[in-house]
This record gives sequence, C-alpha cells and structure tokens, in this order.
Amino acid sequence: MSPDWNERFSQTDFVYGTEPNDFLRQMATELPKGRVLLFAEGEGRNAVYLASLGYDVLGVDQSEVGLAKAQRLAAERGVTIGTQQADLAEFDIAPSSFAGIVSISCHLPVAIRAPLHRKVVSGLQPGGVFILEAYTPQQCGRGTGGPPTVDLLASLETLRQELDGLQLVHAMELERDVIEGQFHTGTAAVVQIVGRKA
Repeated sequence: MSPDWNERFSQTDFVYGTEPNDFLRQMATELPKGRVLLFAEGEGRNAVYLASLGYDVLGVDQSEVGLAKAQRLAAERGVTIGTQQADLAEFDIAPSSFAGIVSISCHLPVAIRAPLHRKVVSGLQPGGVFILEAYTPQQCGRGTGGPPTVDLLASLETLRQELDGLQLVHAMELERDVIEGQFHTGTAAVVQIVGRKA
C-alpha cells in the first residue's frame, strides 16, 4: 500500500533528509545547463541542489505538503525552484522542452511508468540527459527503503525497453548503502541510468 504522502511529509523533519541523492550528486555534471524537470520531488532536496548549481528546476510531486517544504528548503538555501503539484499518471511533458529530467526514487506501477518514460524520451531536447536511480525488485523485503511490492520496482532490462530512444551512457544494477533520512537507510539494491538523447 502506498503511503499517504501528505501525511508522511507533514512532520517537521525532512523525512528523506536535505542533502541530494548520492548518484545525482555524482552525475549532475552530465546535465546540460537549462531547464531540468524532477519527478516525485517531495521535500525538494534534489531540486534545491540542482538550483544551487545554476539549473532552472521544476519539481513535480503529488503532495502539496512536500512541495511546500521544498520551497521552504529553497528559501533557506537562498535558491529559487519551481514546483508543481501533479499526478504523474496525467502529467504532460511538451516535446523537446527540457535539457534534463531526473527521476530519483520515483516508484510507479508499470501502467504509469512506461508511458511516462516515453514522455521523457520525447520531452528531452537534443543532447538532453535523463538521470534515474530507483530500487530494483531485489530490494523487496529488505526493509531498507522503497515500496513493499514488486510491481512498483523495475529492473535495468525493463528500463532499457521503456527508454528506447536514449543512449544509455551509464546503466547498471548494484548494491549500495543508501542513507537518506528515516525511510531510505541501509544496503539497497538499486538501478542507475544516465541516458542521453541524440
């Protein structure tokens, strides 16, 4: 069962921390300068980080409570971010509209994820870059983060098919320690992708 994201984000603390995802920090220089869209941005840690590097960011999330905290974090860090409350099942991305798109721990059922990834390929500008890190099906049952059901998790093989049209310059499944607040803590099975549009 999915959490109630407004309820989860309603506590004072930042439940996934205020520092960016390690993989995003490692790969941020791959993003061309310009507009960057972030999925499931929640409390804003990744959007605020990219804004601090000079990107024009738009963070999308279904939780207005999370996005209010994202704006608060941006103000505390002295940066400006755009936020939009939206259901990713219905979210449209105009063709060739973003220099970069980022998906960190955005776990969706395949019926939503696959069409969204087709929009990613279309929505990137030529030379644009997609960065993804998510939990794989091997994460299920570990208790160190991520959804409790396999249908919200994806393998590298599945993601390769969904992102057809991007050149995957980095694509791997691995285990790594994820320390990101109270809900992502411990050794985890993740998939990482950096894809570039020709």
